[in-house]
Amino acid sequence: MAKAKATADVSLCKGCRLCVGSCPVNAIEPLKEMNKKGYEIIRIDRELCIGCGNCYRMCPDYVFTISTVD
Repeated sequence: MAKAKATADVSLCKGCRLCVGSCPVNAIEPLKEMNKKGYEIIRIDRELCIGCGNCYRMCPDYVFTISTVD
């Protein structure tokens, strides 16, 4: 059975970190790295991600995509 996982387009990220607090399994971590716009970005641990979509629903900047993986 295919499982859903989140991916992030960090070029759109503005560093609000709403996604970090919304993840029930702590699969999203803030980084000290900046994107081209000068905002701190996040990283998703795809092994921990359960594809719940909380990050997608919380993000005001449409950074996340939830898709199935085999």
